Amino acid sequence: MMARIVCDVVVPKSMVAHPARFGGTDTGACLRGDLHIDSSGHVHLQTSAFSTTPRMVLPALAEAHCHLDKCHSIFRMDNVGGDLLEAIERQRQDKANWTADDLAARASRGLAEAQNAGCAALRTHIDWGDTAEPPLAWTVVNDLGARSPMDVHCAALTGVAEMADKSYCTTVARAVAQGNGALGAFIHGQPDIAKALTNMFDAATRFGLPLDFHVDESLEDLNGVETVADAAIACNFEGPILCGHAVSLIRKTPDHLSRIVDKLQKAGITICALPTTNLYLQGRVAGTPEDRGLSRLQELRDAGVAISVASDNVGDAFCPLGQHNPMAALNLAALSAHLDPPFEDWLALITTNASRAMGLDPLYVDSAPLSKLRISDAESTADLVAGRAPLLPLADAFFEVQPPK
Repeated sequence: MMARIVCDVVVPKSMVAHPARFGGTDTGACLRGDLHIDSSGHVHLQTSAFSTTPRMVLPALAEAHCHLDKCHSIFRMDNVGGDLLEAIERQRQDKANWTADDLAARASRGLAEAQNAGCAALRTHIDWGDTAEPPLAWTVVNDLGARSPMDVHCAALTGVAEMADKSYCTTVARAVAQGNGALGAFIHGQPDIAKALTNMFDAATRFGLPLDFHVDESLEDLNGVETVADAAIACNFEGPILCGHAVSLIRKTPDHLSRIVDKLQKAGITICALPTTNLYLQGRVAGTPEDRGLSRLQELRDAGVAISVASDNVGDAFCPLGQHNPMAALNLAALSAHLDPPFEDWLALITTNASRAMGLDPLYVDSAPLSKLRISDAESTADLVAGRAPLLPLADAFFEVQPPK
């Protein structure tokens, strides 16, 4: 029987569920050896005699927050710039161009980019609109996702005020459940959102949906994320909750931050930082900005709150640049939030943490199917996060050898 192996690889121990049983040689942050496929179809390491420059193996990435309905629309916009409210208005104007063909072309490009970046799972938000019935973009992107090799889920991005109408909320939630999606809303300093959150948590429980909020996307003193945590704790919600942005946490005093962090941990909420869009839109002044549009990544992690990062907007009114690549988002987060080495410690932000926040089982190298493992020529996790070498399907790297007699 021919054996299938990849010679001389390193695997970050943070990406292995059971490092002590995985095999190979312990090099500190990583395990090194020849990668073999076992009888169950999973991989393990055997000690290697090779002295080449090893390649790196890790699970496929998870893109926890993007906007395929908006992406790659920047070519239709002149002189884009400004803050969040200006971006919302410019993108609203562009919706006149959102035909089925236009949406399919742009979203397909985004999906292909995420897949080429090494993703196996992706959540995209879809602007819901004023009526409770699903918008055209919901149908188009869900159809594309059903044909994608990635695990693609759509999140309904509604206005939180509309969700205070229980009938509206139930109609949206039922449609979301039919598409195996997530229920979400935009929370940005609205004065009274308690009824809306009660309706959303009730609907999520009834239909078995994860929740995903755009919350506190501002350097102003907003407190939506604490309100979400209070609502989750009050109803003892057991499903996954992801809160994207949470930029206002950067302005909280230590006492206020400690109080909110305790609630986030108790509620099991994951905070997803979105550095490209938030750095581009937040802290706008006449010249060079002094403030950073980021959440409190280091403080949250140190307090035991799950955190992730994601790509958010790509080539639209909210971010004219960007890319559908969680590794690039982690790169920018490391630079802007001072996430120091070892970078093995931060890979969970775009793999296991992101998957759990989406309601998916986390992928680890020692338990994931071969189709959801990736390999890179990166010589270190610093090289990997810097984007110096692409992530490629691991299955393509195996070759067959005759075992010694």
